[in-house]
Amino acid sequence: MTSNDTPRDPHPYVGMWVTADGFIRQELLPNGRYDEARGNRQSAYTGSYTVTGNHLDYVDDTGFTATGDIRDGVLYHEHLVLYREGDEPAGRESRR
Repeated sequence: MTSNDTPRDPHPYVGMWVTADGFIRQELLPNGRYDEARGNRQSAYTGSYTVTGNHLDYVDDTGFTATGDIRDGVLYHEHLVLYREGDEPAGRESRR
């Protein structure tokens, strides 16, 4: 490991985010990559992301771009509403 490989604390948004029904699971990895599963389809979408304040910019591996914003601990990613895994609202549909 070189000095450039020194581990840093991960960004606070790193981790698994899920829709209220658990169908979509988006993992933000500490290396600036994401991996999104949909239903039984693992790695349905993969790519990179950058964070500026509470705003996320995504570029998937095919070149498609998307954005997201974190507000009050909730990730609003285009038309999706994702919650930190374990923080999903019980018995409530996701807001649009």
